[in-house]
Amino acid sequence: MKYPILATLAAALAASVVCADQPAGRVVVTVNRTSANNGRQMYTSYCSSCHGLDGKGKGPTAPVLRNQPADLTALSRNNRGRYPFEHVKSVLEFGEARSARGTAQMPVWGPILGEIDTAYPGQNMGMLRVINLSRYLESIQEK
Repeated sequence: MKYPILATLAAALAASVVCADQPAGRVVVTVNRTSANNGRQMYTSYCSSCHGLDGKGKGPTAPVLRNQPADLTALSRNNRGRYPFEHVKSVLEFGEARSARGTAQMPVWGPILGEIDTAYPGQNMGMLRVINLSRYLESIQEK
C-alpha cells in the first residue's frame, strides 16, 4: 500500500518540476488527426484555442500569451480588401516573421501538418492541409 502512494507522489513531483520549467505564456496545442480536406475542422482543432472559434483572437488561451493572437477575420480588411492568400499560406507553412518585440509565438504548422498523414507516403498532404486551412480563413473574412 505504501509503494503506490510513493509512486503517485513521485509522479506528481516530476510533473510539477516539468511544468515549473515551462516559460510563461507557452501554450501546448494537441494535434489530433483531422480531415485534410476540411479547413474548418483543422481550424477548430489547431487554431481556435488561441484565435477563438470566431477567429477574432480571443481564444481561451489568449490571455496567457505575451502577444495577443491576430484577428483572423480582419486579414482582408487590413490588406486593402483583398485576402492575402499567399501570405497566410506562407505563415502557416513557415511561421510568422520575428517582430521587433521578440520572437513569434505562433507555431510553424507546415511540418506538423505534413507529418500527420503518414499513411500517404510520397503525397504532400501537408500542403493540401495548409491550402485548405488558408481557404477556410478566407471564408471567415468580415466584409
